[in-house]
Amino acid sequence: MSAIADRINQVRERIARAAHRAGRNPDEITLMAVSKTHPPQSIVSAYEAGIRTFGESRVQEFAAKAGSLQSLKDARWILIGHLQSNKAIRAAELFNGVHSVDSLRLLERLNAAREKLQTPPLSILIEVNVGGEAAKTGLPAEFDAIQELLNAAPSFPYVQIRGLMTIPPHTDDPEGARPYFRKLRSLRDEIARNDFPNVSMEELSMGMSHDFEVAIEEGSTCVRIGTAIFGERESQ
Repeated sequence: MSAIADRINQVRERIARAAHRAGRNPDEITLMAVSKTHPPQSIVSAYEAGIRTFGESRVQEFAAKAGSLQSLKDARWILIGHLQSNKAIRAAELFNGVHSVDSLRLLERLNAAREKLQTPPLSILIEVNVGGEAAKTGLPAEFDAIQELLNAAPSFPYVQIRGLMTIPPHTDDPEGARPYFRKLRSLRDEIARNDFPNVSMEELSMGMSHDFEVAIEEGSTCVRIGTAIFGERESQ
């Protein structure tokens, strides 16, 4: 068994334990391997160990790797890093989802690009800056701040808003992230009660290598794991 496969098994075991503590089914939780900065051979190893959802941060970096990964037919490639609107067309070509949308302009450009391609709707998560940190992207964790995107969703049939994503402020103790995860879940529940057309709030992407067990206890449906699977980043 490769080192990557062994780490994936360990992460899956931790996911299962956290889910059981919360009275949840582990199968409800997607394990996304954050493969940014890691080479194609590491991604293939993770795929062979059962991973099907991968997270990348930069359009250009993934574009350089994509050709080497075409044999991974049922893999899903998700952009989780900040996307500049001038790169929306390329992102729409390369990825199955963009989980870092934080503006109406970006949503519009992704929809237009996907329409030209005549491909299935792009999976969209709205990025929320739960900690209000100036150095991070994302919309404020307030219903009014997100409502513009939700209201516009019916006009964009080539994208589908499926939930929310966040990166909480870092704390040495993973428990420090718990109130931020609860805040995102509460916001998700508020949005879901309003029943916006072409909007599904089934996804809560929160939790990384440092704090994913706490995130699962607070309702995460997708954990984004990089270091705990691939080890330290190989490049920047």
